[in-house]
Amino acid sequence: MNYRKLGKTGLQVSEIGFGGIPLQRVNLDEAVTVVQEALKLGINFFDSARGYTDSEEKIGRALQGVPRSEVLLATKSGVHTKEEMKRDIEISLRNFRTDYLDLYQLHNLRGEEKVAQIFGPGGSWEGLKEAQKEGWVRFVGITGHLPSLLLELLEKESFDTVQFPFNTVEQRGLPELLPYAQKHDIGTIIMKPLAGGALQHPAAALKYILKHDISVAIPGMRSAAEVRENAAAAGAALSEAEEKRLREETERLGARFCRRCDYCQPCPQGIDIPSLMTLQRYSEGYGLHQWALERYREQKAKPGDCLQCGECEEKCPYDLPIRDLLQVCLRRFEG
Repeated sequence: MNYRKLGKTGLQVSEIGFGGIPLQRVNLDEAVTVVQEALKLGINFFDSARGYTDSEEKIGRALQGVPRSEVLLATKSGVHTKEEMKRDIEISLRNFRTDYLDLYQLHNLRGEEKVAQIFGPGGSWEGLKEAQKEGWVRFVGITGHLPSLLLELLEKESFDTVQFPFNTVEQRGLPELLPYAQKHDIGTIIMKPLAGGALQHPAAALKYILKHDISVAIPGMRSAAEVRENAAAAGAALSEAEEKRLREETERLGARFCRRCDYCQPCPQGIDIPSLMTLQRYSEGYGLHQWALERYREQKAKPGDCLQCGECEEKCPYDLPIRDLLQVCLRRFEG
């Protein structure tokens, strides 16, 4: 495993980190196995969030007994007020079974009204700074899917890190955000390095990202095999054949696809939107229609159950027309 400096924090982070979203989908024993495999392969940066249900708790259980100095714990909260932020940090501390967190981030910043409340009097930014002074949190950062907004906030406030999506499909953070972070020694944490699982050659996708001057990429992992495949990308060169496959896959995906971030969940009708979008992609793009159809039929709620409330679209950080995409999925599997 190679290690890089996390900006002005001075922390040495494994260039492949651990994204905690998928741990929600496995049981505790499986989660412990995955996290411990990551540790064994030199991964020391573990990222989760209060919004990732039991992900923090599973990581905390898996790391029980590991010397605290050997791991870097990062998490985040999307709450708006000072009181909510202090409460969430206390919950994170209990979940991780620690008395301090290496990095705490303002999560998924978007929308003028939300941002104004977060950074206004009594907002969550105030609570986070207080927690830092009290020693609960060592460093602070921001995350989001809108590079222009993140850049604007970095210019106004003092953050140690910025977390944003970057992969062969999504390059919006490269022209201005990444250079600004490099110039001001702000640690760069790359989420969605595999485009939410849409890119089918993980090692190649990660090698591509590691060619850039970033601090750490955090692919989500839910099995020991995924950990091994992702960790193998550290320090490895991207071959011409891998680069060619990535280009072809990027062209096929386009931009209007689900990244499986789960922010649209839960659906009031119980529709598992990310799973349906993934099954459709396997059917259309990878020639696995029968396989996808069988799993589509196992879904408890189908696209036809959608009541067009639009709640999912309000929460989607990529502004996808989810209701329309569900209808496309319906036609694909039900004619």
